[in-house]
Amino acid sequence: MSSVLATGWEKFGINAYTLALVSVCIIYLYLLHKRKGNLPPGPQGLPIWGNLHQLDTKDLVKSLEDLSKMYGPVFTIYLGPRPNVVLYGYKAVKEALVEQADNFSGRGEFEVVHGFTKGNGLVFSNGEKWKTLRRFTLTTLRNFGMGKRGVEERIKEEAQFLMEGLKHTKQTPFDPTFFLSRAVSNVICSIVFGERFDYGDKRFLMLLSLINENFQLLSSQWGTFYNIFPGVMKYLPGPHKRIFQNFEKMKFFVLDILKSHKETFQQDCPRDLMDCFLVEMQKESGKPLSHFNIETLVMTTLTLFFGGTETVSTTLRYGILILMKYPDVTEKIQEEIHRVIGKNRFPTVDDRSRMPYTDAVIHEIQRFTSIIPLSLPHAVTQDTYFRGYKLPKGTNVIPVLTSVHTDPTKYKEPQRFDPHNFLDENNQFKSNEAFMPFSSGKRICVGESLARMELFIFFSTLLQNFTFQPTQQPELIDLKPTISGVGNVPTPYQLCAIPR
Repeated sequence: MSSVLATGWEKFGINAYTLALVSVCIIYLYLLHKRKGNLPPGPQGLPIWGNLHQLDTKDLVKSLEDLSKMYGPVFTIYLGPRPNVVLYGYKAVKEALVEQADNFSGRGEFEVVHGFTKGNGLVFSNGEKWKTLRRFTLTTLRNFGMGKRGVEERIKEEAQFLMEGLKHTKQTPFDPTFFLSRAVSNVICSIVFGERFDYGDKRFLMLLSLINENFQLLSSQWGTFYNIFPGVMKYLPGPHKRIFQNFEKMKFFVLDILKSHKETFQQDCPRDLMDCFLVEMQKESGKPLSHFNIETLVMTTLTLFFGGTETVSTTLRYGILILMKYPDVTEKIQEEIHRVIGKNRFPTVDDRSRMPYTDAVIHEIQRFTSIIPLSLPHAVTQDTYFRGYKLPKGTNVIPVLTSVHTDPTKYKEPQRFDPHNFLDENNQFKSNEAFMPFSSGKRICVGESLARMELFIFFSTLLQNFTFQPTQQPELIDLKPTISGVGNVPTPYQLCAIPR
């Protein structure tokens, strides 16, 4: 029958290929119109391709900023055939993630990671599984001292190991990337795995290298295009293939630690988060639909390990680059450290309330860099009415966190690095509601309090003991991210650590 129809069309000079292409376009446009329903307005897309021709995939944030000027704070873009509702600016993001928190609490499609996690683990799960794993993770992290004295001592201990490592550079130029990631990673390792790793441990160094590479690949155009066209990209060669190879190696690392844990596991005496997960697995061993199993254990620990390492260490690395560009800011921090802490004791979390300038600078570093500029994608958990539009259940939502941090109604000169964004007229620390480096609402980062402690203690300890000297003139330092996608990655650099 189809061949007869094709032959009939050929009388009019239309071959089968052209007919098929036209048919696909017609179906696509029909589905586009049907799916669009009452979604917010946005630029007209092309079949299959969507709005990609109107976006700079090397800098999506800038593209979304330009579109927001045309379509307002809430608009729709098509990444390939999939609609995504973009939230731009503080008010829109807060209204969705905070005021309608439950409706916007789903995890949106993120194919480049879903291909590995299969929806398991804390960060990329949904529904009851996500609620169960989040509740377990928060409780366990708190029980092991997150936000308390116990974990503070671990951070302080790791800061001293970091100091020793920097001293061994003997004031010669070096790349700080893995010095910082080793220290930060060991903090989460002590909570999740119950141990820290020696800085020379080859397995540990390999793992950190895999995490660093994947963060860059996920943020690159290769990662972006895989998210949009997974069905095509998985068959194409390219650097994106390494994302999955690296994830597999990370998985084997976790499974190896899990094996040793099982050999020494005592149900009545859990030593770390992994042991606590094993306890829950035993409790629910007879439940066929339990969310506590090997896959969710591996993916939960792996995402905690990945997130707890890369975001904080990248913030530190970016922050040091900023402080080298603005030595006057560094001098003010060091003066405050000298006045409040001195040289004969280690910084503590209690010092933060007496160090408003240092606290303001750390907040400004987080605001200015927006390490996770677009947040991870959200999804609406049910048909949702938002600002007069109807978002069908499952619609992907992109909260642009950078737009919160650069909202001109909340920051006077948002494109300029200025610690006074977090200081009042008396030079005391002041909070700003448009500050969401850990996202907001139901999907806010579970490790927020841990990260805040790490940033303060690491920054304070580093500047108490060293002055960082750039290998070029401060005015030549470029603060623009070299990669901007899932994460904002600073340009690679070297420095000299000069003891104080």
